[in-house]
Amino acid sequence: MPPPRRRGKPINPAANANAEESYDEEANANPTAANSGQEEENMDEEEVTNSTILKEIREYRQEIKTEFAKTNSRLDEAEKRIVGNEERLQDVEEVITGMLKIQEQLQEKLTDQECRSRRDNIRIYGIPEQEPKDTSSKAMITFVEKVLRENIGIPASVDLQIERAHRALAPKPPPDAKPRSILVKFQSFRVKEEVIRLAWQKKGLNLDGHRISLDHDYAPAILRKRKAYAEARRVLKANNIRFQTLYPSRLRVHYEEGQITYETVEEATADMASRGLPVTVIEMPATLWERVQQAAWHPVRTKRSVVAGKTQSFKQKLQVYRRTSPEDVG
Repeated sequence: MPPPRRRGKPINPAANANAEESYDEEANANPTAANSGQEEENMDEEEVTNSTILKEIREYRQEIKTEFAKTNSRLDEAEKRIVGNEERLQDVEEVITGMLKIQEQLQEKLTDQECRSRRDNIRIYGIPEQEPKDTSSKAMITFVEKVLRENIGIPASVDLQIERAHRALAPKPPPDAKPRSILVKFQSFRVKEEVIRLAWQKKGLNLDGHRISLDHDYAPAILRKRKAYAEARRVLKANNIRFQTLYPSRLRVHYEEGQITYETVEEATADMASRGLPVTVIEMPATLWERVQQAAWHPVRTKRSVVAGKTQSFKQKLQVYRRTSPEDVG
C-alpha cells in the first residue's frame, strides 16, 4: 500500500529560503539585540564560575583551619612532653650530683681507712727478683731482717718485730724490667718509723751493687698523686732547690725568699713555671661531678609566643599579614 499522505499545507522551499533571508535581514538591521543576548549568556556563565570559585575557597579555608587546629594540638602535646622530659632530666641530674658528692666523700674515707691499715708497712724498692732464692714467708722475713741490719746498722739486740714480708702481688716482670717491691709489715708502728728514719738518714742503700730504697706503703690513690710530682721534683733537683714531699700528696719547696707548700701538682707546676723553671704545667682534669655540671640540661623557653596565658594560634599569628580592607582605610 502507498504511504499515507500528511495533512496540511505543502512545504514550499522557496518560502523557507525567503524566511531565512528575512531573519538575517532583521538581525543585521538590529545588531544591539543580538549582542545583548550574547552578553546575558556570558554574565550567567561568569556568575556560575565566581560562585564555584568562592565555594572552593571556602572549602579550602575550612580545610586550612582544620589542619592548623591539628598542628596546634600536636605542637602543644610536643611542648608538654618536652617540658616533662626537661624536668625529669633536671631531677636526674640533681640526684646524680648528690650521689657523686656522697661517692667522693666515701672515697676519701675509704682511702683514709686504707692508709691507716698500711701504717705499719714499708716497701723496699730495687732488690732483684732472684733475691732471695727461697721465696717462702719465713725465708723472706729472714732476708729482709738481714738487709736492714747490714745496711741501716740496726743491732742484733733490737727486735724488728716483722710480722710478714712478700713481693708485691703483681705478675713477675721480665729479667730486664724493674723488679717488684717487697712489702714488709711490722707489728709495731714505732719500730717501723725508726727503720724508715734510719734508712732516710743513710741517703741510699746498696745490696750487691744494686741501689735500694725504703718508703711508706701508700694507698694506690695516694701513690698516683705523689708520682704526679715526678717532673717537678726532677726540675727542682736539677736547679739545686731543696724540697720535701709531704703526706698525703703535698710538695714543700724551699725557695730563696722562703718556703711554699703546694697542695696539688697543678698548683705546683703553674707556680714553678711562673718562676721561670722549665716544667710542664699540668691542668687539673675535670671530675665526674664537674663533667655532669658542664653537660647539664638547661630548660629552653618555648619560642611560641603566649597571649593571655595561652599559646598563640596560627590564625592569630597570620593576622599581621592580613591586607587592609577598604573600610579600615576610610
